[in-house]
Amino acid sequence: MRSVTLLLLCLLSFGAFAADKPNIVFILMDNLGYGELGVYGGGELRGAPTPRIDQLAAEGTRLTNFNVEAQCTPSRSAIMTGRFAIRSGTQSVPLPGSPEGLTQWEITIARLLSGVGYATGHFGKWHLGSEQGRLPTDQGFDEWYGIPRTTDEAMYPSQPGAKAAGSVKFMYVMEGRKGQKSRDLDVYDLQERRLIDGEITRRTIDFMQRSVAAGKLFYAYVPYTQVHFPSLPNPKYEGVSGHGEFADSRMEMDANAGQILDAIDALQIKGNTIVVFTSDNGPDPTFPSNGSAGPWHGYYFTHMEGSLRVPFIIRWPGHIPAGRVSNEIVHEVDTFTTFAHIAGAKIPTDRPIDGVDQSDFLLGKTRSSTREGFPVFVADRLEAVKWHDYKMAFYGDERDWWTPPTQLGVPKIFDLLNDPTEEYGKTLTPDGWTAGPIMKIVSDFQSSVKKYPLIPPGAPDPYKPVKEK
Repeated sequence: MRSVTLLLLCLLSFGAFAADKPNIVFILMDNLGYGELGVYGGGELRGAPTPRIDQLAAEGTRLTNFNVEAQCTPSRSAIMTGRFAIRSGTQSVPLPGSPEGLTQWEITIARLLSGVGYATGHFGKWHLGSEQGRLPTDQGFDEWYGIPRTTDEAMYPSQPGAKAAGSVKFMYVMEGRKGQKSRDLDVYDLQERRLIDGEITRRTIDFMQRSVAAGKLFYAYVPYTQVHFPSLPNPKYEGVSGHGEFADSRMEMDANAGQILDAIDALQIKGNTIVVFTSDNGPDPTFPSNGSAGPWHGYYFTHMEGSLRVPFIIRWPGHIPAGRVSNEIVHEVDTFTTFAHIAGAKIPTDRPIDGVDQSDFLLGKTRSSTREGFPVFVADRLEAVKWHDYKMAFYGDERDWWTPPTQLGVPKIFDLLNDPTEEYGKTLTPDGWTAGPIMKIVSDFQSSVKKYPLIPPGAPDPYKPVKEK
């Protein structure tokens, strides 16, 4: 009798735990800088108010020291795998036609969540492999819609030379389902570029509706294409800002996010749904975008704070504190580990996982992040290390992405609280005491690489890791 009672209690406890598992909607913008949203000092000041995203921030927690990789392919890889992209051979944006993508050996967050009963959908830009076998439905997603590579390719079909060549294969908008070959829909040209984010929104909402109707928890990964160049808004939003197409695109972004939030309300799942709004990297500095990094210097493709810090807003009513703002250091790889923990999925133990569990911090159980720092790779170069409120830079300042970095003879240390724009780097004194913990991050990473060698870019499937010695 006692054993039966204990069994019932265990089952009831499991059921309560399962009922507490949330849906997850992960909205990822493309090249959206720190300074574009109203709650991060942009909005009206940048010619494009963002009321829906600002309200999301008021209902959740907003981070001011959320860090990402310096380019979009590495950033997406880090989110999917919980591993710094250099480990996966995805540390740079690949050129069209070159070997690319995650090997099938990698374990994505979609695969983990699918394994614990979640429906998984990808709607938007992938950029982690464009051949059959390396598309989202080969990496744990039940279904997907979007583009396999990047938005600048939307300009190619209108180029006279490209059309005249005849042999150039333009990128297509695609869709697919797990177990089936993904199929081409339409050539991704400038017309489709204007329409795609609206269709991403529609398909995301449809996926949520179908999942709720089927009684399934869901993970919706929504990597929009805005505001990547060419930042062309949907025709419905053209001219609405009065400040040009880049501002129009940001207003479209806010409206699309609002539609998803409205759908969550209509489905009556707001209290059981985590919503994340963030960006893959810092802004594009080139005209006509002239994206804003807010108070930080530098842009994407650099080790500067303007490259690493992006907006991060997370809402889970009744669980994550509303109206909270924190400058604790967090890295995007942490979302992998945190969401796996919240969903009850097991973290892989046969490979280095760089993400740390931030659930207690995000749930307000502690004021402190569980992360102390991280190495900053730009492509295959270790250009800097961040540790708490300090950064050690091994390369010179890069205020824009087209300037080649110069390796410093002696590293510089920046106090990011007192020198947020990285103007006054010091060589060892008076902040030399930070060198010990900073260099420990480097040595720990190097030790892990000796045990688990880096996957080379373009490694073919089936990939097999080098065995430990």
